[in-house]
Amino acid sequence: NGRFGACLMAEPELVAECIAAMQQVVNIPITVKSRIGIDDKDSYEELVNFISKVADGGCHTFILHARKAWLSGLSPKQNRDVPPLRYDVVQQIKQDFPHLEIIINGGISSLEQSVELMQGVDGVMIGREAYHNPYLLAEADRLIYQQDTLIKTREEVVFALLPYIQEQLAARVRLHIIARHILGLFHSVQGARAWRRHLSTYGPKAGADENVVLQALELVQG
Repeated sequence: NGRFGACLMAEPELVAECIAAMQQVVNIPITVKSRIGIDDKDSYEELVNFISKVADGGCHTFILHARKAWLSGLSPKQNRDVPPLRYDVVQQIKQDFPHLEIIINGGISSLEQSVELMQGVDGVMIGREAYHNPYLLAEADRLIYQQDTLIKTREEVVFALLPYIQEQLAARVRLHIIARHILGLFHSVQGARAWRRHLSTYGPKAGADENVVLQALELVQG
């Protein structure tokens, strides 16, 4: 009946029941990702009520997208950008629920921003930016965890991926199913457009294999 997604914030008791039911049949943590409010149900008190009741159902980790959602009037795409970000609301939730793991999400586009936001919460979730610019995460160990980890170049990442590509091709997975997830690997690097164009043009063709990726890499290096 369409009762899924952000609209369930209006039914915290139902969400709590779902969490409790899932906890009974799995031995892994059940987490909840939500907005900070929906439509006119966007007061801080209503968010606190939602968190409290769902936590009572057995959820101890909440990933909060720091925007409300307009269920009527905005498309899903518009809801990702139009409602204003309220990081302060998520940070206040952590202060009021110190025993819960609170992870902040929404509009986070750099590791430096992540480090800043982590001062008031338990963790940061980067969504679209990490997908469109995956090499953003290359320095995460150094900036987030203070670990002096050797960083692979983008080219080394491509070569490290080749065995997986070959394995998936052998399992009859089409190349473009894999390649579409690395279109942004050379984001903001000279040759990035040629990389994307080659993978997008030749990746979907019948018989496309890892050589398409290597050819695209040559376009960047050239």
